[in-house]
Amino acid sequence: MKPSFCSPAPSAPLLLACLWLGCASAPPRPVGPAALAAQETTVPAQTLTDATVQYAGQLTTPGEAVLEKADYELVSDGAVVKTGSAALRVRLAPGQPTAFSFREQASYVKGPEDLRVLSERGGTLLLALRGTLTVRSGEAVETVPFAASRAVRVPRLPTLVIESLDGARYSDEEVNLIVRVGVKNPNPFPLRVDALTYSLQVAGKKLGEGTLAQGDTVDPSATGVYPVEAAVTRESFGPEVKKLIATGTLPYRMQGELKGPHLQVPYALEGSVKINTSR
Repeated sequence: MKPSFCSPAPSAPLLLACLWLGCASAPPRPVGPAALAAQETTVPAQTLTDATVQYAGQLTTPGEAVLEKADYELVSDGAVVKTGSAALRVRLAPGQPTAFSFREQASYVKGPEDLRVLSERGGTLLLALRGTLTVRSGEAVETVPFAASRAVRVPRLPTLVIESLDGARYSDEEVNLIVRVGVKNPNPFPLRVDALTYSLQVAGKKLGEGTLAQGDTVDPSATGVYPVEAAVTRESFGPEVKKLIATGTLPYRMQGELKGPHLQVPYALEGSVKINTSR
């Protein structure tokens, strides 16, 4: 019989070399979860009823990946006021912390009554963005939870005051009255005023009514002043005007309502103004 010939089995060094070459040509993909760090929430803008909330963070992944989106809830004082999704599409380099951010705007006040309750409570309220980040690496998809909050001052209702009064007497039957109504904004942000209605009475008789401050804005921690002028004469007041002017003072009453987004503030201001002689 002829001897049979078989291919020699590979030696151990050759087998190890083959295994090493195979590993070099197809390295294993890095494994491990994405790590979220340095997250924070800021409030770039706030009004009496709304706030713009921004979330920022840094994400690190073991391999190349893409931060695709953030699914989030905007929370005010523990209550969800808005939900949404922000497309991010941020490329993540292996092992490198990569910064990203997004922002959302929403109303944290449900209506005039809610605003009144918050104003009376005072203090601060907590605004937060929370949810999940979607990270894709090849075919693998990972979700990373996130949450960060920021305390802001509770919105406070404006107050109305009489800033100044002038009663200029031109004759024993004519006085020009100027009432300057002040809208005091106690907030660290501008106050939007849609309308300031008024009705002016002098000694129990209505001398004028109307609307002031339409579409106006009162600066933060400031007072907006709106003058109302009325002529106290025989034509506007009646034949008793001479007797009234002779007293040297004019009793007045100013009432109405301040209106704005979720804002309804009724007011009534009264007193008397000393009559000055005009030259």
